[in-house]
Amino acid sequence: MGRQLSSYALKMLEQIPEKYRPLAERMIKQKYHFVGRHTVVKKCYWTHMAMVQGRFCYKCKFYGIESHRDIQMSPVAFWCWNACLHCWRIRPQDLGLDVDETRMPFYDPPELIVDGIIDVQRRIMSGYKGHPRVSKKMLEEALNPVHVTMSLTGEPTLYPLLGDLIELIHKRGMTTFLVTRGIRPDVLAGLSEEPSQLYISLEAWDKKSYNYFNRPLVPRGWELTLETLEMLQSFSTPTVLRITLVQGFNDTPEAIKGFATLINMSNPTYVEIKAYMHVGASRERLGRMNMPRHERVREVAQKLFELTGYPIYGESVPSRVVLLSSIPKPIRHGKGCPGGKDRIDIGGPGEYDNLDSDEVNY
Repeated sequence: MGRQLSSYALKMLEQIPEKYRPLAERMIKQKYHFVGRHTVVKKCYWTHMAMVQGRFCYKCKFYGIESHRDIQMSPVAFWCWNACLHCWRIRPQDLGLDVDETRMPFYDPPELIVDGIIDVQRRIMSGYKGHPRVSKKMLEEALNPVHVTMSLTGEPTLYPLLGDLIELIHKRGMTTFLVTRGIRPDVLAGLSEEPSQLYISLEAWDKKSYNYFNRPLVPRGWELTLETLEMLQSFSTPTVLRITLVQGFNDTPEAIKGFATLINMSNPTYVEIKAYMHVGASRERLGRMNMPRHERVREVAQKLFELTGYPIYGESVPSRVVLLSSIPKPIRHGKGCPGGKDRIDIGGPGEYDNLDSDEVNY
């Protein structure tokens, strides 16, 4: 018999339209917290590590983001225009639901979302009260988040009021990272407010690899992605090409050359090479052998440096990520890690080998 939902979880579930409740119930059991009808928040692995061990994720090291004050969320829990092989999310089809994943038939106002995600994050972090390894200062800071990462699950650019949502978050004095597959260039071009930093997440290097791996649910998925890449230089905010490295798929000489072409075409501020993590629903489609060690991530980053001229700025071994930067020093969006612990290359390449989680680090 499955685990019973708490009264708090049942209250969350009551807000969800009935057609989506089986999916929402599964997500709640995976420790997603719902805000309204379609927005979710989930505590990141590194938020917990920051609180109890004083260790911080690569966003802290590279960009100054305080891991314990970062809300990991998505305004689009159920919808996406891709069905990527490496994605950890549960799709409606996985539960036998007849749901159109490409269109939001309802949406909540941004005011509800902003208030709700802050309240939920405070509820989550209040669980550390009385924890013997959590200082009063860290807890006070965690209860007052200063950054929002829009990723987690689904495709954030499908939320119709995304620009308004970003603007409201910024008016609260908070910064935003928007992580998208770049399949909605129309939405990105029309944002009334740009995020503090824009990520375009890539695994494919041409149309054939894109159709195989990213499984678009709409026509012209690759062409739309290219449109996004071609307009990256028009953004005033820093931009990132995030390449999720999947061993045996996109770490080949052909793939690396293809990525170099995309980098040279789009000229992002940064390039992140980050290992695929064998977690969540992706374990049904990919094997553990597809999760590269950090040494392989570093090798690919070095080859991309040689092909693009983007110097390697830094790396984080626990997160298996290497940063290439077109500017001498990445822009800091926060105060960084408490105690000056911005150097987080501790732990080892095998840190995630036995991790059973649906979300490691957005």
